[in-house]
Amino acid sequence: MAAKKYVCKVCGYVHEGNDAPSVCPLCKAGASEFEAVKAPKKGLDTNSDIYAILYSVVVVVIVAFLLAGVSSALKPKQEANIELDKKKQILASLNIKNQADAAAVYADVIKADPIVNVEGKEVAAEGGFAVANDAINDTNLPMYVAEVDGAKKYIIPMTGNGLWGGIWGYLALNDDCNTIYGVYFSHASETPGLGAEIASDKFQSRFPGRQVYRDGNVALTIVKKVADEAVEVNAISGATITCNGVNDMLQRKLAPYKAYLDAQAPVVEAAPAEEAAAIVEPATADAEAQEKVEE
Repeated sequence: MAAKKYVCKVCGYVHEGNDAPSVCPLCKAGASEFEAVKAPKKGLDTNSDIYAILYSVVVVVIVAFLLAGVSSALKPKQEANIELDKKKQILASLNIKNQADAAAVYADVIKADPIVNVEGKEVAAEGGFAVANDAINDTNLPMYVAEVDGAKKYIIPMTGNGLWGGIWGYLALNDDCNTIYGVYFSHASETPGLGAEIASDKFQSRFPGRQVYRDGNVALTIVKKVADEAVEVNAISGATITCNGVNDMLQRKLAPYKAYLDAQAPVVEAAPAEEAAAIVEPATADAEAQEKVEE
């Protein structure tokens, strides 16, 4: 056992032993003037800066591990929710909304999700659903083929930029591959009551029946005043920049699908030569008869 230390309060003499000396050998002070010296504590000083830093580091590391564990545990559920939301958006473009089991309805309605390219060729027969928005390009164009009431529909995904952030949506075409069946638009942070109205049924209901392509180009346009109802859609009042963003999104994202849709469109057979002649001849005869009357 280590000897204890006693210090003389009068002269500072330090004595080592089990007990204080009866008399200080230097100043002759009595034993009552000696005070035991406390041994220093082992380990870190909890009042030091080093201790505070180490304590903070340990707490941060523990919390980080806990958060990583929670995130890892919840990741499958988060991914499932993201996939379900995407399926609901695709169904919304087909005017199928508020389904109790959207996943089951999606599986029943969507018949294929091929990946195509700008040349109109099919790159993959399936896998379009897994293509991320930032991975879409001219050689990696996902799309969805659906069947609604016995009729085929083609759904095209779209992304763009609004006034304050990203905008996105899906556009569904009838089996003629040009007439709009339905649309779905959403946004990240557009102005409530203005740009955010692109997500409203009121705005989206303006699209069905419009044509997308004309003369080989995307003719679908959002304008302030409609002059051609076949391809023009009324813009939202007071949301010019957001509507311009939607218009730009339509122009850029629908164009690459033109070749593929042309290949899928039903072929309109020309009338046989005999039928064409039969149609022309009466008209010619009528014209000749009219000329005789006039003479």
